[in-house]
Amino acid sequence: MKNVIITGANGNLGIACVRYLLEKGYRVIAVDGNNNHLDFAKTHPQFSFTSVDLSNEAAVQKMLQDIFDKTGVPDAAVMLAGGFAAGGITQTSNADIDKMIFLNFKTAWNLVQPLFGQMQKGKGGQFVFIGARPALVPAQGKDLLAYALSKSLLFRLAECINEAGKESNISAAVVVPSTIDTALNRSSMPDADPSKWVKPETLAANIEFILSEPGAALKEVVLKVYNQA
Repeated sequence: MKNVIITGANGNLGIACVRYLLEKGYRVIAVDGNNNHLDFAKTHPQFSFTSVDLSNEAAVQKMLQDIFDKTGVPDAAVMLAGGFAAGGITQTSNADIDKMIFLNFKTAWNLVQPLFGQMQKGKGGQFVFIGARPALVPAQGKDLLAYALSKSLLFRLAECINEAGKESNISAAVVVPSTIDTALNRSSMPDADPSKWVKPETLAANIEFILSEPGAALKEVVLKVYNQA
């Protein structure tokens, strides 16, 4: 049974991932600021919840030590925590860029750095990041500059993990969705066709495949889950 940390577990994708991985027999360690949306999992024997501020390096290290003491070093970490902001070059300030890097990169880095070291000492492990198409396609990123720049760091971090982790069986993958079919996106884009978007459950299934035995054999994965969007 694989132990998997899921950050941003209260979000739409986080909820879908928690539910799907539990159904597939994983032990899930959900991480977020609170657990208001995870009542369905509270009594599951393979579920635990930890409330932590991922931007607080010391708090994350303490959380990980508690996890190590209770269940050992996790086999994988699925990092879904992050944020979004619009704005092109002329509308984007230093503060905007700092905020996006803080939310989308440092919340992941604060977990990756200490967990990578522990994985090196053991049997290895996997990291899964959520990228963004605007970080890959300049035409989409030009009006989402701070967001696109911050997400681009996750691709580079995954590349560094894959290189540094080769001898330790540590790998990283980036899952890149198009528009995710959520209530918020439907309300903010009422004229769009949500049938062309990606459902959170579809992304959860793809993430689980990466964590599965067949998926773990893949290396340097950048998985574009765009549907028709």
